[in-house]
Amino acid sequence: MKIVVDKAIPFVEGVFEPFAEVLYKEGPDICRADLLDADALIIRTRTRCDAALLEGTPVKIIATATVSMDNIDQAWCQEHGIFVQNASGCNAGGVTNYVFSALYGLAARKSISLSGATIGIIGIGTAGSRVEEMALALGFKILRYDPWRASKEWHNEFHDLDTLLAGSDIVTLHIPVNEVTRGMANADFFAKMKPGAFFINTAQGELVVEEDLIAAIPRLGPVALDTWCHEPNINRELMDLVDIATPHIAGYTLQGKQIGTSQAIRAVARFFGLSSLYEFFPTTEIIEYQAVKIDAHDKDQGQIASIIQYNYPIFTDDFMFRLNPDRFSELRADYSYRREFYF
Repeated sequence: MKIVVDKAIPFVEGVFEPFAEVLYKEGPDICRADLLDADALIIRTRTRCDAALLEGTPVKIIATATVSMDNIDQAWCQEHGIFVQNASGCNAGGVTNYVFSALYGLAARKSISLSGATIGIIGIGTAGSRVEEMALALGFKILRYDPWRASKEWHNEFHDLDTLLAGSDIVTLHIPVNEVTRGMANADFFAKMKPGAFFINTAQGELVVEEDLIAAIPRLGPVALDTWCHEPNINRELMDLVDIATPHIAGYTLQGKQIGTSQAIRAVARFFGLSSLYEFFPTTEIIEYQAVKIDAHDKDQGQIASIIQYNYPIFTDDFMFRLNPDRFSELRADYSYRREFYF
């Protein structure tokens, strides 16, 4: 058996060697010739998996150590009998940390009170649910929009999009891109938001019509963007206008990478019956790899902002990106994974 692996995936080296020949390559450099005798492919978002790469190869499974599968032609893979598995939810903790570091950091910089504020969460999947949990722990009010879950969970409270936009002091996106959601954050969307409301996108750039956001920024409050249309070729005009700009690294934590790698390895192990790897998880005794618990009890907004910025100084990521916007891919590839925190 042969497995081709993106060499940038952490914690994977040495795991499959007892069972298979393993080829490690940079994700963008993986080519069809590498796969002509390969049974499995383990990737991140840097490898485009389509007919050009896969046609005529014996690849039976593609496992990505990321949530996003935009780089995989899933319809083609299904038609040709290739099983595809992502690492659902692996980035949820990191995304949640990003949202609240951005929120408290910008509130502190602009002297905005968050007392009694309402967070509108669009998409209550794994990441959206984690954002909701932390928001409740910090005393925020919540408005939730998720039509798919609302259709199945009549006993839980969900809201229509217009109600959420009109009633939220902070709007944060946590949904995938599809034919319904692509471009949903458009001129009409922003016009329905409260004047001065925060807007945060850590999901996918294509959810936003960037020209409409540019036009809306004068009436909005602080804007934080981690995802962009046409990555890595970002809209420089938009970058100059937003308050926080980062190169799609919101979910880049040590814990998130452990989870993502473990899910990809388990998927391949179960597909090929490698029972000793069914429950694989990259363990470490290094203290930096352990999430830190923060006690928010009896702390005011300024204290919470300071604690969060200490654990994730988001403005450093913003500064480094603005210095090197042409190095979008390199900044992602060379990113120093941070440690998660929770309340």
